Parts: sequence; C-alpha cells; structure tokens
Amino acid sequence: MRGGRLAVVIVSWNTRELVRAALRALYADVERDALAAQVWVVDNGSDDGTPEMVAAEFPAVHLLPLRENIGFAAGNNRALREILRQSPPPPYVWLLNPDTEVQPGATTALIAALDSRPQAGVAGAHLLYSDGSFQHSAFRFPGLLQLAFDLFPLPPRLYESGLNGRYPRRLYAGDTPFRVDHPLGAAMMVRTTTIEQVGLLDEGYRMYCEEIDWCWRMRRAGWEAICVPTARVVHHAGQSTGRVPVRSFRDLWTSRARLYRLHHGPVVRKLASFLVRAGMRRRMRSASPEMAAACRQIIRLWETL
Repeated sequence: MRGGRLAVVIVSWNTRELVRAALRALYADVERDALAAQVWVVDNGSDDGTPEMVAAEFPAVHLLPLRENIGFAAGNNRALREILRQSPPPPYVWLLNPDTEVQPGATTALIAALDSRPQAGVAGAHLLYSDGSFQHSAFRFPGLLQLAFDLFPLPPRLYESGLNGRYPRRLYAGDTPFRVDHPLGAAMMVRTTTIEQVGLLDEGYRMYCEEIDWCWRMRRAGWEAICVPTARVVHHAGQSTGRVPVRSFRDLWTSRARLYRLHHGPVVRKLASFLVRAGMRRRMRSASPEMAAACRQIIRLWETL
C-alpha cells in the first residue's frame, strides 16, 4: 500500500526469523490502530532465504532484494529515495531494525508525539531487551568522556550517568516525550520534511553512528530530537552484528572516526585520537590475532584524525 501517513523501512541481512517476527509485530500494531502504512524491506544480499520469506508471507511489503550487503545507511537510503519520490510522500518514515518487535500502541504514540511537536524532526522509541528489561534508548552526542568509558575501566556507578551520555531512567518511566541529542537508530521515526532539508543518511558510514551523524545534522538545521516513553519496542540487540564480531568492532571504530572528524574541532579530534590509540593498544594485550589486527588498523586510522 502506498499513501497514508507513514512508511516503515527495515534493512535486513541474514536475519530471516527476526524479520518475520518484526513484520508480524509491526502489522499487528498498525492494524490494531487502523493506520495506513507502507512497509519496505531492503535485503542486503541475505543467503538465508529472507527475501523469499518476505515475498511469500508478506506480499504487501515493498521488497528491494539486493545482491550484496551495502550497509545500513545505504540500504535505508535505497528505500528512502523511493519514498521521497512519491507525490506527496508520507509525512513520517519509521526506520526499524530487523531485530525489533513493535509493542501495541507504539506506532501511534510516535506519530502523535511528532504531530504535537512541529520542531521535532526525529522521535525515538522506548527500547526494551528481549527479557523486557530496560534498555537505554537515547543518548547525548558523544565526546571525549564517552570514548573513555568505552576504552578504559572506570567506576561502575558512572556508566549509567550523564557523564556517559545517558538520560535518567525516571524520564523513561513517565508518559511525556523528552528532548534528547539522538535516539538509538534501532527504532526512530523521522519527519519527511526534515529528511528533505538535511538530506539522506551519510553512506560513508557502513555500519554504526549513521543515526548520530543524521541527528547532529538535524540539530544544526534547527530540528529537535525526542524520545517517546510510551512507544515501546523490544530490541533483540546485536543479532546481525554478533555474527561477525571482529568486523563489527572494526566497523564501529571506523564509523566513530568519521563521526569525530566531521563533528568535532581539531583539539577534540587530537585528544580523541590519543584516547583511542591508547585504548586499542591496551585491548591488544589480551586480543586474539584477528582482533589484534583489527586494533592495529583502527590505530592507523585514528592517527590520521
């Protein structure tokens, strides 16, 4: 179905069962509230039968099967270009990870939050782990302290604090959307007019940090970001990237290098480079040969920051 107020985009890579569960939960929620939503699945060259399953079991989905894994940002952009060509495009686009399950009322809650806040360009959901436990769903833009928390052992009580970019849990326990720097990209709804102003996701990020970069660009263009506590989504975190841990680790720190290069000044970049290189050398002491090789690549990359 085209038209309606919402388009949903899911980018998959060898997560057939998760995609099935994600689509079932999404359709149950939009049908529950009688929403007209077009759903897009971009498959990044899966060899586990994901596109065949989607075509057979969810014929209403707009399926874009690709021959290779082009990454999260580029995969989403394939669908976003098609959606933005519509006349008119839907006012909102919801980017969902394949390892998510939308809970009842989440879609409507996000739309209502954006409807009531015209300056909000992006709204993130309240994420839960598979067992229903709390998951941080939004963060402050990363600086030097967040790098230190990721790379070195610091007092455990500080990891949940604002020093590590976290927002207080009491905000998630309420019913009122709250302003954030950026939501986690697993489940974020974006205003179409915002995308038209700031552009698509930066395909220079193969995996990780693309939503942070996008929200930073939105902030600089005058848009706000919010998190909506009543929009609950289960996030089975890391199901795709966990299959290739060394590559995922390398992708993460490669993307972070690009993020810091684009969004921080020379002093912060120099200090960030020092922290990352020291942290990678520390990690190499107990790393496997493959992980140690990845650390050396990361050190060389951050030396150029």
